[in-house]
Amino acid sequence: MMLHMRCRSRTICLSLAFITISLHLLLALVSLPIYHQSCDPPLPPRTHILRDLAHTNYTSVGISGLAEPPTDTTQRDSSNKDANKDAKGHVQTLSAESVESGLTKLEALFDHPLYNMPAPPIPEEDWLLKVQPKAKASEKSSQMWSVILPEYEGVPRYSSNSHPPWLRFHLGISRWQLYPHRDPNMDALTQQLATHRIVSAVQKSGGTQLKLVMSFPNYGQAMFKPMKQERDEETNSDLYYFSDFERHNAEIAAFHLDRVLGYRRIPPVVGRLVDVVKEIKDVTTDRKLARTFFTSPVGNVCFYGQCSYYCSTEHAVCGRPRDLEASLAVMLPDLSLAVRRSWRSPWRRSYSRSKLAKWESEPDYCSTVTKTPPFNKGTRLVDFIDLVILDFLMSNMDRHHYETFEKFGNNTFLVHLDNGRAFGRHSKDEPSILAPLEQCCRIRRTTWLRLRLLSLPQYRLSDVMRASLSHDPLHSVAPLLSEPHLAALDRRLKTVLETVSRCQKRQSEDGDMVTPAG
Repeated sequence: MMLHMRCRSRTICLSLAFITISLHLLLALVSLPIYHQSCDPPLPPRTHILRDLAHTNYTSVGISGLAEPPTDTTQRDSSNKDANKDAKGHVQTLSAESVESGLTKLEALFDHPLYNMPAPPIPEEDWLLKVQPKAKASEKSSQMWSVILPEYEGVPRYSSNSHPPWLRFHLGISRWQLYPHRDPNMDALTQQLATHRIVSAVQKSGGTQLKLVMSFPNYGQAMFKPMKQERDEETNSDLYYFSDFERHNAEIAAFHLDRVLGYRRIPPVVGRLVDVVKEIKDVTTDRKLARTFFTSPVGNVCFYGQCSYYCSTEHAVCGRPRDLEASLAVMLPDLSLAVRRSWRSPWRRSYSRSKLAKWESEPDYCSTVTKTPPFNKGTRLVDFIDLVILDFLMSNMDRHHYETFEKFGNNTFLVHLDNGRAFGRHSKDEPSILAPLEQCCRIRRTTWLRLRLLSLPQYRLSDVMRASLSHDPLHSVAPLLSEPHLAALDRRLKTVLETVSRCQKRQSEDGDMVTPAG
């Protein structure tokens, strides 16, 4: 009898356990589509996009989901370096898998409503360059592209593939951006930078380091910056920021990061393998540059040009033996067509080994800046904060000036030029770059929302950057950014979001921390 009761009790327990497990599985199946729906909702009407995102706790989700930096990023010794070298093949395999996953994330990011918000047609006065009516056949110049003075004549924007890509790029610059989000001209433009024949190479005057202006057969031009050091070589910690090398891969990565952030304020940049003899030495008309070519003891063709820093035989740029990695950035319209104004950054560093700048010593410095033109009205402050966030993410301390197109006055975007000193260190962040955000506690609403979006696992910043950089021609040689640099992007994004959270705590609930500007 006792045995029979025990068997019956065991049967009842097993039945109850089976029913419980079945209920849990059923609940999971029902809740799973609800979870996915909350992460990737259908595109809402434009009037609801900002409201819905603003009330979603993206920050807390993103911070908990951020990739932590490798344990050896803060302290690196020789054994770690050797281990990294031995694991190179494994890292490349891992990177290939990550790129494939990241491409899906990148596509999803660029399809998100925050990157596709409807905008009204651009009025004629908001285009940088005026397009004249087509001239009569008898009035056309026999030289097709030599008539670009002082306005582009008879060239419809984005309409004809017969126009050079660089010209279509120039005609697409507006008051608010250098190029649109879905730019039909981008593929042709980047292909020109990467593959078209170079017919001229001359040294660019000014600046502290070597750079060249390359010309193409269709009269397009590009800014050339050569490879100075290996991608995984960190900046010496004892080196001052204003004495650092400029990096070709930093220029490329900065363009991709600027696009991922939704700014579109850096001219397109592409990596390219250049033949030092065929594409520079043999085509240059710059006599000063031509005199600096030599062959190294191991047979590499080198040159060093003339500049303020690092233009000597000790700092020569050398091919292997003739192939040289470089970045090529499309040139902006000539100053005779579109004058640019250079503005001194209020948070400019002292560029001294002993003196501090005013913003480093005055606690109420931001209030002084916001009372001074052009920061006293309009969107100039949040425009500058956008640039500050870009610089912090890529650890660029060398931002002493910024530029705008004079035609648009103060009501326009900032052009983000000269990013070669970015991505120098991945093992150390520079919190002083965020001083304007920390002191002013202002940020553009769409920037804030995009940053929170990029902190989510399904749009992780490091993943979409890895995927975006995989499209560059030099990716076939080696990834443009090493994995520690990509991990640093996630870490720094977390810092930016934490800085915004601190600002929100310091201000009242209805304060103006997050501005309504687009």
